[in-house]
Amino acid sequence: MNTPVESKPANLARIWARLTQPHPSVREIGEQRRAQLLAALTLAMTVILILAVLVSPVPLSIGVSFLAVSLLTYALSRSPYYVVGIYFFTFAETAVAYVMIYFGVANNVDAAISSTVPISLIFASAFLPQRGFILLSLLATFAAASLGFYADPRYLTDSQLSIPRTAGMVFSLSVLLFGVTVFRDRIERMRMQQTENANRELETLTAQLEQRVDERTKELSRVTEATARRAAQFETIADVSQALSRVKDSHEILSVASQLISERLGFYHVGVFLVDQSEAYAILQAANSAGGQKMLERGHRLAFGTGVVGFVAQTKRPRIALDVGADAVFFNNPDLPKTRSEIALPLLSEDKLIGVLDAQSLEPNAFSEDDFHTFGVLANQLTVALENMRLLSEARAATFQAETVYNEFIRTQWQRISEQMDYPGFRYNDGRIELLEPDKGTSVAAPVSGATDQRQGQITVPVKLRGETIGLLQVEARDLAKTWQADEIGLIESVAERAAFALENARLFQDARRRAAKERMIAEATTRVSGSTNIENILQATAAELERVLGGSEVLIRFNDKDAT
Repeated sequence: MNTPVESKPANLARIWARLTQPHPSVREIGEQRRAQLLAALTLAMTVILILAVLVSPVPLSIGVSFLAVSLLTYALSRSPYYVVGIYFFTFAETAVAYVMIYFGVANNVDAAISSTVPISLIFASAFLPQRGFILLSLLATFAAASLGFYADPRYLTDSQLSIPRTAGMVFSLSVLLFGVTVFRDRIERMRMQQTENANRELETLTAQLEQRVDERTKELSRVTEATARRAAQFETIADVSQALSRVKDSHEILSVASQLISERLGFYHVGVFLVDQSEAYAILQAANSAGGQKMLERGHRLAFGTGVVGFVAQTKRPRIALDVGADAVFFNNPDLPKTRSEIALPLLSEDKLIGVLDAQSLEPNAFSEDDFHTFGVLANQLTVALENMRLLSEARAATFQAETVYNEFIRTQWQRISEQMDYPGFRYNDGRIELLEPDKGTSVAAPVSGATDQRQGQITVPVKLRGETIGLLQVEARDLAKTWQADEIGLIESVAERAAFALENARLFQDARRRAAKERMIAEATTRVSGSTNIENILQATAAELERVLGGSEVLIRFNDKDAT
């Protein structure tokens, strides 16, 4: 693939840029542009002068003089001393014209001055500072005004030469260029001032934006920290709730809660107080810190209204205590000497105070008003757990009491049935069912502690109903040396369990039939009695029905006598 050939204008532009490139030591962009412009102008003037010397009938001395000044200035423009080149070019270009007049080289004084001095002044106005330009203008004007002292007399008699006009032309041009330079500099300063003002405004705006960004960054950082802290708090609440749901003891609930809150949120001390029955003291029940353990050992309690915990217990309102600020609190608990801030929240169940959750920190400003909501949720979770545990304990106590009463009822009922029966039980032997007779020594010995008793060739299993032994099931093997296997024992125990439920169902069915018969007889007697219309018939029917229902009992009905004792 052929590389495209660069165009001639591009090559010329690259050559021109290389010829006018300033010295590498000149780094400021404005100085680079001035040095580059000086090099370009002097290079172009050098080429023009060379062509003028070769083509035009210019005196060789004049052409060589101007060419030397131009070449030397071009060399200085490519060096670190380009400023010296500016002064040299403007002053030397002006001086050459007057030197040629002084030595009589120039044929026309007016033409020599008008062709060189304006160019020098224009260059000076473009490159020199104001002081340098004023100096050059004064020297050029003075030299023009002094032509009468050093110019060739034959030039002074020339009708075309007028010293005042020449000096006036140089002075006027100097004034005009100076005015243009001042106007240009003023405009440049105004632009610079506008640029500086814009830069200052931009700097002010940048500073304000940076300040806002810093404030927003700090605010975002605070919000991020608060969000992270709140997330940790809610995570702790979830963990505490999950942990409390697995605990089955109220004291263990309080201990687990204090430990988890302290570990997850980094608190120095977490304690849980419960209100006593008199509702006058808050008694410490759980704590995670070493000081809190000492307080637990001595039964620490606070009267309502005493300290932060007492204040919360008395008012039922949460409170934050800090050791700084307008509401500073002095913490003087010797068991917790490092406390710098504290928060306490009431444990309320339907507006009834059951305790206080207390948390203390080593930081002087660890709590804020926003923590009331988070810790309030935590306090509510703890309250719900305690209330659930209380209700569970009450339910367990009620269940135990009901089971005790029911078991006593079952034991009484089966004891009454056993007493009413003329025989203690049955025996199944070789396909025959036999009644057990106590007087023949056929009673079954009860196993120890109501458990299964196995002996060689014989096993005795208690027949239990809800933990109460209502009978015994004894199995004797034909082989007196038989050893009972686990599956055989399990089978016998299962049969005994099914038998207990069957016996209880039979008893309940008999009781139900007995109550149904009684209700039926009562209903019939009530019907017969209510069918009578006079007192005698009602009394007779009542006595007759009672005698029928009770079976041969003597019934006596009499009216109450006020004199009877």
